[in-house]
Amino acid sequence: MNNRTSRQHQSSNRLEGDIQIRIKAPGGPEVLEVMESFPQEPGPGEIRIRQHAIGINFIDIYHRAGLYPLTEPHVPGVEGAGVVEAVGADVEGIQVSDRVAYAGVPGAYASTRILPAWRAIRLPENIPFEIAATSMLRGLTAHMLLTVSYPVSSGSVLLVHAAAGGLGVMLTRWAKHMGATVIGTASTKEKAAYAIAKGADHVIVGRNADVVREVSDLTNASGVDFAIDGIGGDMLRKSLGSVRPFGAVASIGWVLGPVSPISIEELGTASLAKPSVMAYSADRERYTQAAEEVIKVFGVGIVADVGGEYRLADAAKAHMELELGRTTGSLVLLP
Repeated sequence: MNNRTSRQHQSSNRLEGDIQIRIKAPGGPEVLEVMESFPQEPGPGEIRIRQHAIGINFIDIYHRAGLYPLTEPHVPGVEGAGVVEAVGADVEGIQVSDRVAYAGVPGAYASTRILPAWRAIRLPENIPFEIAATSMLRGLTAHMLLTVSYPVSSGSVLLVHAAAGGLGVMLTRWAKHMGATVIGTASTKEKAAYAIAKGADHVIVGRNADVVREVSDLTNASGVDFAIDGIGGDMLRKSLGSVRPFGAVASIGWVLGPVSPISIEELGTASLAKPSVMAYSADRERYTQAAEEVIKVFGVGIVADVGGEYRLADAAKAHMELELGRTTGSLVLLP
């Protein structure tokens, strides 16, 4: 098939206004450029989905900034939800017109995309695309943290940083469902009130708060069993100081910048890990099992609330507002 014929074949499924967002070069939100796009034909084991909603995550910012570089064509975004538009050879269990959600595969900032078929998880009719698109990766992250990083159970006490964010809300809801107590942190009183409304038992307010002392006061000097730190910077040391003897800390993000080196003496008796949801979801069997658990808990309201909606073409604005801390809940792009 020559290039012209191929292009005509691809564009036959194109809708007016189909676009994708590409990273021109590592940098700030301004490096995100809007490009015209043409649907591609899925190969063996692949499907094409027309996306109805795309989740925004901090890993998208890390990709854009070059911390974790993407390969060509440099399209960020790792989760979304939509309708199957085409199915390649050797695909079983997925049909054209199926509603699906997925996570863990870069390339989501686009009107349509090619996806390995095993990544697509059937989406029940009662789950809106916007909820699925903002809750799949966060749900997988929560599943990883609450079942593998630390086996949370009834009576566990957790410290969840950024409790008003999309992941913070989902972690809180799932941990409470498991019978845990959740101590959150939030940068403002307004965000603290939001986190309390979403289920947190206590919230420590302010980025300069004495987290270690306040956790000690809230736990009668016992400390928490498990601290989940997506803040980075100096906060990780506060997290380590907030856990009980032989407690655990998970470092999952660097919103305030990289963490300076920590000596083994500073760890004391705490366990420290840097779990990766991308690595967690790279295993096909584990991904399928975890994703099905995530879809199941959607049905009991364990989801990330949508805090802001943006057109796909406005991805740069969404990134800017997320980085400036102007948002609560999860952000979604609508193609």
